Amino acid sequence: MEKNSKNYFTLFKSTFFLSAFTFGGGYVIVPMMKKKFVDKFGWLEEEEMLNIAAIAQSSPGAMAVNASILVGWRLLGLSGALVAILGTILPPFIILSIISLFYAAFRDNAVVSAVLKGMMAGVCAVIFDVVITMGGKIIKTRKWLPILIMVGAFIVYYVLRVNIIYIIVFCATLGALVSLYDKHAGKEHI
Repeated sequence: MEKNSKNYFTLFKSTFFLSAFTFGGGYVIVPMMKKKFVDKFGWLEEEEMLNIAAIAQSSPGAMAVNASILVGWRLLGLSGALVAILGTILPPFIILSIISLFYAAFRDNAVVSAVLKGMMAGVCAVIFDVVITMGGKIIKTRKWLPILIMVGAFIVYYVLRVNIIYIIVFCATLGALVSLYDKHAGKEHI
């Protein structure tokens, strides 16, 4: 991608609007980023966006900010990452600054409370869509290891109630070991 002011502005505007009008965190903003940067602009491939989502989720910090950093870096390098960070963190900063001025009025307002409850339902629907879409893509690959990891992580978390941190560390270690084996053996499991 060419480093010109138009592309920087488009990246900033896109991350700004995604961050300003998307409620629910990274699980909601990542599919919206896919629609914007993969489907609309064609700047990224779908596989790249899935990889960015996986890295953003497993990295410390807010998933939306991590994903924006990775998208900006992939598209325009370090300066793109900085522009994407700015576009992503400005809307919550502005909104929270305004809310903090009127906190007492918002805290007890029945309308605001009802709107937030309605947003929770929308967030659940978007997260469900992400799980179905990403899980379906994993199943379509017909590679047994990613399917086993997906099902195993679900069972270990929801049935056995293992702390999610342990599951992430285990899956990251397993992924690194499998990648090393694949590189050495010339095969591809993931």
